Amino acid sequence: MNTGNWSAAPHLDLANLLADAAARRRFRDAFESRGLELIALNANGNQLHPTDGARQSSTLHATVRLAGLLGVETVCLMSGLPAGGPEDRTPNWIVSSWPPETGEILAWQWREQLIPYWRELASLATDNGVARLCVELHCNQLVYNIPSLSRLRL
Repeated sequence: MNTGNWSAAPHLDLANLLADAAARRRFRDAFESRGLELIALNANGNQLHPTDGARQSSTLHATVRLAGLLGVETVCLMSGLPAGGPEDRTPNWIVSSWPPETGEILAWQWREQLIPYWRELASLATDNGVARLCVELHCNQLVYNIPSLSRLRL
């Protein structure tokens, strides 16, 4: 079930569900009364975007909190893609190891942006009873294939 960011959330009012226990019960009942099980919430986007990341991160964090309140143990998302440096304003997806400065950019993205963010996100998930953060392997994200997913594992 989409909660926001790149996917529209026409079937879910994130703020209302976070604030209202009765609304959460009605939401769960809508699934259960039809013999369906809500197994994941989805907040795909780019929470590391240099200009829009804070907004997208807020939606993701709210999604994790809502998942906990609903007893949903899985949140789907993308890894995020930061800028290539502290002053950049656009995400920078490095796809080649040449020229040499690309390695420096990629190292900065992982060391200064992705790993600190994901450590915090993993703690938030644990604190809210979310057992799985399922990363969509997608281009234009730092984690986009099996080797980069293996690197992300903390």
